[in-house]
Amino acid sequence: MIIHPRSRFAALALVSFGALAAASCSSGSQHQVSFHDDVQPILQKHCVSCHHPGGLGYQRSGVDLRTYQGVMKGTKYGSVVVPGHAFTSNLVVLVEGRADPSIRMPYHRRPLDQDDIDTIREWINQGANDN
Repeated sequence: MIIHPRSRFAALALVSFGALAAASCSSGSQHQVSFHDDVQPILQKHCVSCHHPGGLGYQRSGVDLRTYQGVMKGTKYGSVVVPGHAFTSNLVVLVEGRADPSIRMPYHRRPLDQDDIDTIREWINQGANDN
C-alpha cells in the first residue's frame, strides 16, 4: 500500500493536534485563583467598607470580609462560602443577584463586574483555599 505524501502530512497533523489538545486539557492549565492576590482585592474594593466590625453590613449580618478567616467564618446566620460549590455559596448568590433584591450585594451600590464574580466563583469552585 502506498500512502500519498499529503495524506501522511494530514494524518500527522491530526495526530499532533489531538495530542496537543489532550495535553492541554489534562495538564491542569486552569489558572489557580488566589484568595490574597485575586479575591481579597475585590472584597476590599466593593465589600469591606460595610462588612467590617462597626460597619452596617457587619451589624446586620455579622460577616467580616477583611480577612480569609472572616470570609470563611460567615455570618451570624451561617456560612457564605461552601468550598467547591460556588453556585450554592451565599456570597455568589448575593453578588449575582439571585437573592431577594433587597439584599443584593454590594448593597445600594453598582453590581460587581462579571469578571469579578467569575473570579470569586472560580476561587470557591477550586476549594476556597487560603492562598
